[in-house]
Amino acid sequence: MSGALWVAEAEGAVLGMVGVTPGADGAWEIRKLYVDRMARGSGLAQRLLATAEAHAAAQGASGLFLWTDTRFTRSHRFYEAQSFVRDGPLRSSADLSNTISYRYAKPLGRSAVRLLDAAGARSAARRLSEVLIGCVADGAAVSFLRVPTRPRAEAFWQASASRVAEGGAALFAAWSEGVLAGTVTLLLDMPENQPHRAEIAKMLVHPAARRRGLGRALLQAAEEAAREAGRRLLVLDTREGDPSEALYRQGGWTAVGRIADYAVSTDGTPHATVIYARSLA
Repeated sequence: MSGALWVAEAEGAVLGMVGVTPGADGAWEIRKLYVDRMARGSGLAQRLLATAEAHAAAQGASGLFLWTDTRFTRSHRFYEAQSFVRDGPLRSSADLSNTISYRYAKPLGRSAVRLLDAAGARSAARRLSEVLIGCVADGAAVSFLRVPTRPRAEAFWQASASRVAEGGAALFAAWSEGVLAGTVTLLLDMPENQPHRAEIAKMLVHPAARRRGLGRALLQAAEEAAREAGRRLLVLDTREGDPSEALYRQGGWTAVGRIADYAVSTDGTPHATVIYARSLA
């Protein structure tokens, strides 16, 4: 396995560059992604990054990571839009600027699930918003009556990240072919007389990434996290007749009740909700 470097030129002038090199544990590092100021906003950065990602994937990379200065907020937004999330502690460099950098990372391959910490959850808000908007537009019954605007969707996920920071929830993200395309939340903040249980919420897979095993992998990850947290009972609810019911039944969940007229679908039609439970004992 070997790294590579690409340079973008136009009319004899260098407009951008990117490099990628093998790292530890099968993850490859994106290095020196630069685009001339005059070429920014043209899509060149995306093309360079996609080229480096494709090379790493062809070489068997399990994921990508990179370091970016904490002050470069425009870069943060760019990497987050490409499905990278904050990952791990800060890095301090003994250079003239005393640079402090964030580590961003994402898995590659057909499917992968990761537990996000609070920083990771905040950095994932943009991509999670794409997932939420896509699912609601497809008719998902997940608390929103209308397709949320991007600001509203991002505000929802930022609030979720705050809950993660407080220890009240565990947030998982799922990637397919390097794209963050699914999520599930494990709610842990239960009443004091219910310390043995947790709830599954916001199980979402973008319509374009379904039938790749992401839903099953997300559910299994949440169940394992619940076990590790000492919870022995899980509960969730879903719209009656929703395709997700088959997933829950196959995963060992039991329908324990039905509530008629529980909520309203995106088309305004009232629907029933089915309550599912699963013992982890």
